[in-house]
Amino acid sequence: MPEVLAPAAAAILDVQAITAGYGGPPIISDVSLRAARGKLTALVGPNGAGKSTFIKVVAGLIKPTEGRVTLDGTDVTGVPAQLLVRRGISYVPQVSNVFPTLTVLENLEMGAYTRRHGVKQKIDELCGMFPDLHPALKRQARTLSGGQRTMLAIARGLMLDPHVLILDEPTAGLAPKFIDAVWEQVLTVRKLNVAVLIVEQNTRRTLTHADWAYVMVLGRNALGGTGKQLLDDPEVVNLYIGKEV
Repeated sequence: MPEVLAPAAAAILDVQAITAGYGGPPIISDVSLRAARGKLTALVGPNGAGKSTFIKVVAGLIKPTEGRVTLDGTDVTGVPAQLLVRRGISYVPQVSNVFPTLTVLENLEMGAYTRRHGVKQKIDELCGMFPDLHPALKRQARTLSGGQRTMLAIARGLMLDPHVLILDEPTAGLAPKFIDAVWEQVLTVRKLNVAVLIVEQNTRRTLTHADWAYVMVLGRNALGGTGKQLLDDPEVVNLYIGKEV
């Protein structure tokens, strides 16, 4: 089996031995993960494995009972989400990820709420990255397609130039053509020297793109390795991915 943890040398995000839950028995126990700038780190596994709970800890939405979250060498364990945003962690949830009654432009401006300079320039830059957004700037976000809303949510998450961008199932429920478009944008974000941490249900597609990936099962690290290592491992395919049809 491949090693569970990615190499530490280049990691800007280093999460060690996290245990957390919602007040009862822990949902996740002793889970670790590393992510590096300019790399796509994937977290995959069956439903109920604890993936979303884990990334909520990283994003500052849940306080862990054990473990440590380090961002660029600084301990940020338990720091609230609104403060983590200022330190460089941006989280895009699966649902409720845009303000539906605000325009696309207003959504982007909301994403820049702590940015003092260059808001217009940043919006122009992101409209170049996400071309569907520019003609829709004055439209309410609720009028966008599912794929366009996802692109808006990702763009808003980039308004503060984060060090780490966390994406929780960005392609869930989308038509195949929009899934392709979202993945294209995710890979573009990786080129910005951002550490992209993605949770996805489409394991095979995700591992194809992942520089490093972790498989979670029953709230724990099961294994990890490069996306290619995991796809090429027959035991991993049989247990967690399934044969391609």
